[in-house]
Amino acid sequence: MPDVTSAPTWIDAAVTADLQEGWLLHDDGFDPLRETSRQSRFAISNGFLGIRATRTLNRTGGPVPYTSVAGLFDVAGLQQPIAQLMPAADWLQLGVAADSTDAVSPLELTALSRHLDLHRGALHTGCHMSGRQTAAFNLQTIRLVSIADRQTGLQLMRLEAGASGGKIRVTASFTGLDSSLVPCHLGQNFAAWRTRVSGKGLAVAAWVSLHAGGDELTAQAAGPLGWAWDWEAPPGAVAYLQRLVCFARTDQAGADPARAARASLAAARSAGCRAVLASHAAAWADRWRNSDVTIDGDAASQHALRFAIYHLNGAANPDDERVSVGARALTGEDYHGHVFWDTEIFLLPFYTFTWPRAARAMLMYRFHTLDAARAKAARLGWRGALYAWESADTGADTTPDHAIGPDRRVVEIRCGTQEQHIAADIAYAVWQYWQVSADEDFLRHAGCEMLLETARFWISRAVPEADGGRHIRGVIGPDEYHENIDDNAFTNAMARHNIACALAASDLLRARWPGEWSRLSTKLAMADAELAGWPAVAARIVTGLDPATGLYEQFAGYFGLEQIDLAQFNGRSVPMDVVLGPARTQASQIVKQADVVGLLMLLPDSFAGRSGAVNFAFYEPRCSHGSSLSRAMHGLVAARLGLSQQALAFFRQTAAIDMADSHAAIDGGIHIASLGGIWQIAVLGFAGLSLRDDHLAFDPILPDGWAGMDFPIQWRGRHLRVKIESTPTVSITLLEGDPMAVRIFGRLHQLSSVVTCGEADVVADPANS
Repeated sequence: MPDVTSAPTWIDAAVTADLQEGWLLHDDGFDPLRETSRQSRFAISNGFLGIRATRTLNRTGGPVPYTSVAGLFDVAGLQQPIAQLMPAADWLQLGVAADSTDAVSPLELTALSRHLDLHRGALHTGCHMSGRQTAAFNLQTIRLVSIADRQTGLQLMRLEAGASGGKIRVTASFTGLDSSLVPCHLGQNFAAWRTRVSGKGLAVAAWVSLHAGGDELTAQAAGPLGWAWDWEAPPGAVAYLQRLVCFARTDQAGADPARAARASLAAARSAGCRAVLASHAAAWADRWRNSDVTIDGDAASQHALRFAIYHLNGAANPDDERVSVGARALTGEDYHGHVFWDTEIFLLPFYTFTWPRAARAMLMYRFHTLDAARAKAARLGWRGALYAWESADTGADTTPDHAIGPDRRVVEIRCGTQEQHIAADIAYAVWQYWQVSADEDFLRHAGCEMLLETARFWISRAVPEADGGRHIRGVIGPDEYHENIDDNAFTNAMARHNIACALAASDLLRARWPGEWSRLSTKLAMADAELAGWPAVAARIVTGLDPATGLYEQFAGYFGLEQIDLAQFNGRSVPMDVVLGPARTQASQIVKQADVVGLLMLLPDSFAGRSGAVNFAFYEPRCSHGSSLSRAMHGLVAARLGLSQQALAFFRQTAAIDMADSHAAIDGGIHIASLGGIWQIAVLGFAGLSLRDDHLAFDPILPDGWAGMDFPIQWRGRHLRVKIESTPTVSITLLEGDPMAVRIFGRLHQLSSVVTCGEADVVADPANS
């Protein structure tokens, strides 16, 4: 047990450490117009706990701070009773007040600063305080939620008296102890709650200590989870506060999380706050070793990538298969913590290539909600599994039925029933994870079942008609401006891919694990005759492709809609469906977000020859980018097509969504899918990384200003380091694992240690084409 009575002077070095500019996000002063957006941008998370960058000192007014706990869902509201992520108590409140003979009064804040250390996942704050007469103090804090022990949060404070010293009262407390959860116990160092409907349990155990003058000061109880100290501060004296909190969640009604919370706190106290900080920093250093992308020659792009990767690393929890990453991760309240297709299409590639354990856990979340997907398909009259468009903890669809539109009218929301491409999106991620990881246990016990059940949905959904084709009618594609459409190209082509992947997975199980296949086929009542008919069904699903031009029609009848020149509306500040109204927008060719371009991103082999360039040239001018997801897709496709400068523009626009002060749309949390898209533009786009059946391929085209880039990836148990120079030259180092094949600029190489290839080195060789 560390000596907790000695003065923790190590906090001096911790709070005053020089932060590297390349790893720093900083904010000085206070701007009330941008405060809530800054709280999202500077948020910290570890995939289980999330806290926004709210001020900890003498808070009055503004949004109520809270702690986000992954998986803490409950039904809220009677009008549309849907599961929402419930806010938990905030544990960071501090107070510093001047103590005179008359009263205790808060000190006035005269300077504020906020610095996010991306490398260590810690938020540093600072402020100067002064009283009405002569008292003055400088306060510095650090807050973090550990990624070495995800139940644990740590707060450190250094409080320095000014030249005159003074008598002050220091308080540490929780807020929101009974705001949204039912309190079961509220004590001095421990509290427990339950959700009102779902019966989930939450507990927190806390410990706080304040040292001054080499001694630990005696705390006075200040209500549940509240402490107060009176300090007669000599001039220049320093006080140090340490606070540890440990949260635990249980999902079974009636289960008690108290033991887990208390055990975690006991372990953290035994190690000591300094060790908690060190283990957290070491865990972050390991994440950066496995995920950092360095850019040579473009500091702004480097900063954007580091910001994106920081939030991506903080969003996932590889140790919990019952949660996934919602649309705002754990950084804000928008979308109630719900999980969308964003997770599989925009986030999974990052985790699959850099953190396979996290990718697997997120896909296992989908496996654990497979029964709910089966129930949804059955309720709508189809077989197999149709995943929820918005998913919480159980996988039941939490998409609201109605919303209030920009014109204050009630709008029917059809995404829950019609945006069915979610089934194929999840199947796409399952198959990509298998291709990259070769995780046999996952494929045998989860992945193959997910692929087969989603494919079975599409087999029943694609209806044969008199023209000999199979049609999927009454859907919404990624372009949500057009509802209740027929034969959406994205949906239908992804459905065909889903079926092909399911057939490939079943063939693998038959050949390599016949016992597993027998078990699974029996469980699913899937006879050989059923599977034998699937290839013919898939081949007849219409896709809208015109073989003569290579152009996909986004959906049946799209080419006959009104053409509107979006350039006439440059500079608009609202979406196009607000400018034109929903009816005219639906009757036009204006696209909300990447649809056919999204298909080009995911299934580039479906675009033969120059078909990819033809489709991009046609649809890019028609896209209004009414979704934060859209520019990332366009950027990746543009990079692959060799339009590197246009891709860089999309990269910067995507980064600006969460980083530019001109945007106020991140009050409800950062756009985690857009951040995943930034990584994809860089690695899958500019670096030219793509998948082949049994190897990786690289065909990079760096944008002007990028002299080079360097990044790690993982491939089937191997760790690689990829370095690209603008000459262009690719150098790949095998850091760990068995030799493998890799294709660079079209030429196949055997990689056993290091292989380097420049584009100029490649000669015409039919065997390598």
